[in-house]
Amino acid sequence: MTQTYEFLVARAEEAAVEAKTASLDNVKKRALRSEAAWRGMADRTLKLTREREKVRLGKEKRSATLTGLEIVTADLEH
Repeated sequence: MTQTYEFLVARAEEAAVEAKTASLDNVKKRALRSEAAWRGMADRTLKLTREREKVRLGKEKRSATLTGLEIVTADLEH
């Protein structure tokens, strides 16, 4: 199941609030580790989303270029 960036950031924020309000050291430390893990997942998700978008745009650009070349080639054949 793929998590969205917004979902992951929201979980990180919840963990940050838990850490701030925790009265026990072990609970605070656990919440801080959780926050770091959620933020790491969010960062990786954002990076992956950006990379996928770059690839998609590159494919669209190549496709548009090839389509344009095919039209020119077809015109030259007639």
